[in-house]
Amino acid sequence: MKNFKEHLLKIRALVFDIDGVLSASLITLSDDGLPRRTVNIKDGYALQYAVKCGYHVAIITGAVSESVKVRYEKLGLTDIYMKAADKDMYYQMFKQKHDLADEEILYMGDDIPDIPVLKQVGISCCPADAAVEVLSLCDYISQYEGGKGCGRDVIEQVMKAQGTWMGNSEAFGW
Repeated sequence: MKNFKEHLLKIRALVFDIDGVLSASLITLSDDGLPRRTVNIKDGYALQYAVKCGYHVAIITGAVSESVKVRYEKLGLTDIYMKAADKDMYYQMFKQKHDLADEEILYMGDDIPDIPVLKQVGISCCPADAAVEVLSLCDYISQYEGGKGCGRDVIEQVMKAQGTWMGNSEAFGW
């Protein structure tokens, strides 16, 4: 693998899948058959802080959920791509919108639909419980499972490497 710490210094954007990454792989279903997702408060804190510190943060998910949209908009994310059957298409749109190069982007995914994007980005990441096919190709495997802090893990690593973690007064509030 490329020098991980050196590549952390190049990251300007963080992109996440939802199900199995920012939400646990195991979900309950409501009476109407819709999935009820979990969220990790520490992931949420790190996401909103990264946005406040000027990082481009995006969600690319195959899911369609108003609660997901509301949750991440409240955290300050503006790039939320849902119903993304072709995640690469949305990745290219995000990259172009913010004039980003692949090496400036960290992507965290957990399953086969994430592979095309994981193969392009500067740093490919996954949670500890990702699919075997994803685990075998990622630059970094978090010690945390999906929905249990893996998002915070990678955000914190990027920001610490760049000296932005707890680097200003924005760190101490929501």
